[in-house]
Amino acid sequence: MVGVDQVLERLATVIDPDLKKDIVSMGMIKDLELDSGRLKFTLELTTPACPFNDEIERDVREAVSGIEGVTDLDLSVTAKVMEGRSLEDDMGLKTVKNIIGVASGKGGVGKSTVALNLALALSRTGASVGLLDADIYGPSIPLMLGIKEGFMEVDEEKRKLRPTESNGLHVVSFGFFGEQDIQAAIYRGPIISGILRQFLVDTDWSDLDYLIVDLPPGTGDIPLTLAQTIPITGILVVTTPQQVASSVAVKALGMFKKLNVPILGIIENMSAFECPGCHETHRVFGSGGAERISSEFGIPHLGDIPLNSGIMAGSDSGRPVMLEDPGSPSARAFESAAKNVAAQCSILAARIAAGEEPGAPEAEAQAQEQAAQPQQAGQALGARA
Repeated sequence: MVGVDQVLERLATVIDPDLKKDIVSMGMIKDLELDSGRLKFTLELTTPACPFNDEIERDVREAVSGIEGVTDLDLSVTAKVMEGRSLEDDMGLKTVKNIIGVASGKGGVGKSTVALNLALALSRTGASVGLLDADIYGPSIPLMLGIKEGFMEVDEEKRKLRPTESNGLHVVSFGFFGEQDIQAAIYRGPIISGILRQFLVDTDWSDLDYLIVDLPPGTGDIPLTLAQTIPITGILVVTTPQQVASSVAVKALGMFKKLNVPILGIIENMSAFECPGCHETHRVFGSGGAERISSEFGIPHLGDIPLNSGIMAGSDSGRPVMLEDPGSPSARAFESAAKNVAAQCSILAARIAAGEEPGAPEAEAQAQEQAAQPQQAGQALGARA
């Protein structure tokens, strides 16, 4: 007669490809019941956006099918996003599990477009997602989402701002205040930092799995304020293939490393253009920018976003490509990159749960080992799509 211990022993042979640990020790098996050969349990994955969710479920079913005496399997699959930052150290944002800063060394690399479409892609997986447009001087998220009359109310009971709701996202932007489409934000650094702090801690973000923070380019007051105000999960750096952009992106990496902020990885935007007529691939801005940075600094290369007029047109019209054409190669590239970003958040969360310091040397070594894996997973996802 098969027993529970035998079932757990067999399930422990299933390893999460990202976390490098078995699903039993990770607590991913919930509510296991075994009655006369009928096995029932819940597989609780670390995020609905994990690129390996289908693979893990398949391995679980195969492991159970090899257990003699199990005649029937009732498997439920759910996902609960792990906390990729220390919530006990954050009094203002205890309901936000992961805060991801999207940064770039310079402007013009499409950082806001990447941040917005990644947020939409994560939301499509079923995760609860917020988007903070932290570029106070040049807020562009309202335009890109087609929010012409966005506003933020104040919850008098909680004394907090309420985000605007748009396409499943909780959105906050300085562009919602006044006539920001024609007025310039003429403020010195301390005021700008104060606005960002208010957007972070004085907003009722509710329960979020991921808060994406679209940072202004460079290494100025706002990125510094974010890093020093609250514990964040990590930074995602956006670059283009050309040397000019990638060399400046390295400076942004250096700043966050000095501040002991984990680096989730790097995404290459405008990676290549595929001619719709001849179907040839053109490297308009060169090649290998993100790959060089990934190799040199041992950080994951999380995806390549193609150069496509549809992405630009969608941003200008207020219908991002993830909404306008979700089945397109461009949207699939964002979807793949988003899953890889979520995977890196889970990796950091597992280290925190294990009492490890994300920036410790052993963690850095492990990050180098895993640097190529998410990109390969993304390519495989794109190929299957």
